[in-house]
Amino acid sequence: MPPPLPTSHSRGWWSRHWKWAVPLLSALLLALFAGVILLFMSTLLGMMKSSDAYQQALREAKANPAVVQALGEPIEEGWFMMGNISVNGPSGKANLQIPISGPKGEGDIYLEATKSAGQWNYSTLLVRVDGSDRPIDLLPAQTQ
Repeated sequence: MPPPLPTSHSRGWWSRHWKWAVPLLSALLLALFAGVILLFMSTLLGMMKSSDAYQQALREAKANPAVVQALGEPIEEGWFMMGNISVNGPSGKANLQIPISGPKGEGDIYLEATKSAGQWNYSTLLVRVDGSDRPIDLLPAQTQ
């Protein structure tokens, strides 16, 4: 007499449920990985946005009449900037492209700066408005 066929109750949990457990576990791992990447990116962008160089460049752009005329008010910062910034106490370097927009259009702030003795010194600080070939130089309006 052949041995009896296993019933669903005599097999283990994994052998009964693997067809839905594998995709579910894969989806959970993928979501966890995406969450860690998102947390890392938001922390990094938050640190860059809180820097003095970023904040000062944004203030200069919002206060510049040519930028206000080109983009309208209010001028808002975009979510995703590019570049890098490194600060070590009273010294550092920044090279950033910051997206900005207003009711009339969009553009980007470009900045290159070095920090020495706690003071940022800009070699480049300008706004390029989308659709315009002429950049708006923010350095002459800057007081140091």
